[in-house]
Amino acid sequence: MNRKLTNTIRFIMDEGIPAFIRDSRWFMYPFFWYWFKGKNLSTYMDFKKIAWGLTEDEFNGIYRELDCRATDRPTDLNEKCIQRMLSKLHPEAKTLLDVGCGRGHWLTLVGNARKELQLTGCDVFEEETVKKEFTFRKGSIYRLPFEDQAFDIVTCHHTIEHLPDLEKAISELKRVARKQLIIVTPRQRYYYYTLDLHLHFFPEKEYLQQVTGTTSADCVECDGDWCLIANT
Repeated sequence: MNRKLTNTIRFIMDEGIPAFIRDSRWFMYPFFWYWFKGKNLSTYMDFKKIAWGLTEDEFNGIYRELDCRATDRPTDLNEKCIQRMLSKLHPEAKTLLDVGCGRGHWLTLVGNARKELQLTGCDVFEEETVKKEFTFRKGSIYRLPFEDQAFDIVTCHHTIEHLPDLEKAISELKRVARKQLIIVTPRQRYYYYTLDLHLHFFPEKEYLQQVTGTTSADCVECDGDWCLIANT
């Protein structure tokens, strides 16, 4: 399923079903079974409870072994977010870093649109499917292996909502960004049982701006996701 469709389904479930039913284990179990292909359901259903006690290696290990419907698609970005970001990339930028780059889908799109940009991807583990049209550095978002203000543009998509230490991650993203920081995260209200292993929820853009310290940033909803673009 593409991102726009899953966001639509999530909206219907979150807004159209009474909370006492929507957030009950018995109601959500079949959805978890389908989404996670019947694997490790107790871990995923109780992820919000166990995540805070995991070491970073244990936390990353859960994602390394993750096999769900979301991992079957090339990207979590929806088309509206992609087009908005491409149109808003800083015109004077020469370098771009994507943190949590996954297979590199976004970087490939940027490379096609802005061939002059030097592109770098960073993730906690290197996938065999990562494309090599850009430089790749393995590293943690909590300790990015780059100097201060190393990149004109820093992007981070569908990542911050997963992280236990959100403050430290945001600080690192801002540290390595020279001109522009772009963050995409779901517009989503909190439920205990969500099919996405999220730990943080941003139902309103003002909360996202406050948490990221970008209160004057351009932040627009794009088909169920926030697209935040801040000058640094």
